[in-house]
Amino acid sequence: MKWRVVLEPDPETHDWAVWCPELPGCASAGETEDEALANIHEAIELYLEPNPLDLDPGAITREIVV
Repeated sequence: MKWRVVLEPDPETHDWAVWCPELPGCASAGETEDEALANIHEAIELYLEPNPLDLDPGAITREIVV
């Protein structure tokens, strides 16, 4: 899956802020552009990781591909 990310340099620290517009609250940073991209990659993976579900007996789960 491909995700858009936005990188912005901090003029004071020269670090990079990065976030994914399609995933609210999914953001990271890094000292270099490459580090920021690696960090947002990890942040997106964690953001999309499914949480355990507490389901009623008889509930059925399925996975779909979008």
